[in-house]
Amino acid sequence: ASSQQKTLPSSPEPIYRTSRSRSTSHFAPAENDSSIFRRFWFSEEDGGGNGEHFSSEKAVKMLLRTYCAYFKNPDDPQDRTFKPDPSRYPTVELQYPNTDSSEIFILLAPKDKDHYNPIYDVEKTLYTIVEHYLTPIQQAQFGPIPSTDTIADSDDDGPIISSSPSPRRTHTSSGSESSLTDIELLFKPKPKPKQPSHAPQNTNLLRAVQRAIHLRDGPAFLKAMDKINDILKKLKYPALPDDSFAKTDPNVLKQMVHSWTDTGMPKAVLMRIIEENYQRNVGPHVQKLKQYEAFSSAVYGELMPSLVYEILQLTKLKEDSLFLDLGSGVGNVVVQASLQTGCRSYGIELNPTPAKVARDMVSNFKFRCRMWGVRVGDIELEEGDMLQSPRVNELISQADVVLVDNKVFEQSLNEQLRPKFLDLKEGAYVISLAPFVPSLNARVTERNVDDISAIFDVTERPYRSGAVSWGNSGGTYYIHRVDRAGYAQIRERFESSRGGRSTRRR
Repeated sequence: ASSQQKTLPSSPEPIYRTSRSRSTSHFAPAENDSSIFRRFWFSEEDGGGNGEHFSSEKAVKMLLRTYCAYFKNPDDPQDRTFKPDPSRYPTVELQYPNTDSSEIFILLAPKDKDHYNPIYDVEKTLYTIVEHYLTPIQQAQFGPIPSTDTIADSDDDGPIISSSPSPRRTHTSSGSESSLTDIELLFKPKPKPKQPSHAPQNTNLLRAVQRAIHLRDGPAFLKAMDKINDILKKLKYPALPDDSFAKTDPNVLKQMVHSWTDTGMPKAVLMRIIEENYQRNVGPHVQKLKQYEAFSSAVYGELMPSLVYEILQLTKLKEDSLFLDLGSGVGNVVVQASLQTGCRSYGIELNPTPAKVARDMVSNFKFRCRMWGVRVGDIELEEGDMLQSPRVNELISQADVVLVDNKVFEQSLNEQLRPKFLDLKEGAYVISLAPFVPSLNARVTERNVDDISAIFDVTERPYRSGAVSWGNSGGTYYIHRVDRAGYAQIRERFESSRGGRSTRRR
């Protein structure tokens, strides 16, 4: 999504609230506290099993008619290997970090550029695995991770693995080598820096993959991926020791997860798992999810992972925390909360269509986390009415964070939710897209001191373009923190004031 509103204006003055103010309409400053809570991310389970897992191959196959050929064989124009066919389509396999874990990707491109692209998917997943699951010496076997999306912008100094050494001519390039095409210049060998004798030779396999994608060279892409998978398999399944009683070396990719206990899961890994899961389990159902009653509380919309990430960081959820999502839709926020923080999460959704998608998605999400070798917190979903659910009434007093995506909720629904917040414990958060207080920066008076919302200390925060699914512009969301101690002090002052007036009258 794009918007002319690139940034939101800062507060015109420092945040200030009077002794009787319980909220602010000014944007809160960014949190500088980036503390990391120690968490054991490593999954003891292997990645195999579940034959019902909804893979990339299944996601594309169910919508195969909406895909077209992308790759070709430059050496054989008659080669139909890379054409779409219901029973025989081009595929590639990629090894994932966990033992017995890999995935098949159909090498076709979507006709609609906004739909799921498995070729882009396998490329991004490969880069994420190499960057975050390998040591620098292990990474050197693959070459540097490409930093550009256009190979013409790259300065590649390694050989390409290609079955088409004589690419077709396009246009001539300018300069002292004007007799060569731009593509031929990419193949022209360049001087290589002398490698230390102890370092493995840089074969630039990742650049070979990227270049093959840009040239649409199918055989070159498959050849590079075969070499990459061979290296990954050797790292995952080291050779057995000669001594049958000796301990077998572990899967070094999966062992890397142990190093995240103190540093936290890399954000790139978190986002890649979330995106993969969404593409496979939610993406194919987008059209069905749009069938809702317009201008009602059932309108379907989503918070994007970037905004959810910020909210979870601000509220400092941990493994022993409880997260509630009232109106959880397809469950994308629920699963992110449990993966990002390890917390226990619960979501309830009234609409049967997204509720069904959510149940299937959560099952597949747990399997996908195992593929990456990571643990995820407990996840519970319910299809039903948040106002009538006994489970909501049971859990809300235990909740540390309650999320309510109430941007389009009818006012009557918001009013009915407010009494439930009286059961929240001290310090709990309610995050919403519309505030649950009558007005921001309002003074607490004798008339409204008994209002339910007086227990909240409320802060307004901005979100930027692309943070939500229902619009291209930015907006604001609201953090309500239960602060009964502050409320008690304000109430005590009112009661003391009343007592003083009564004494003077006597």
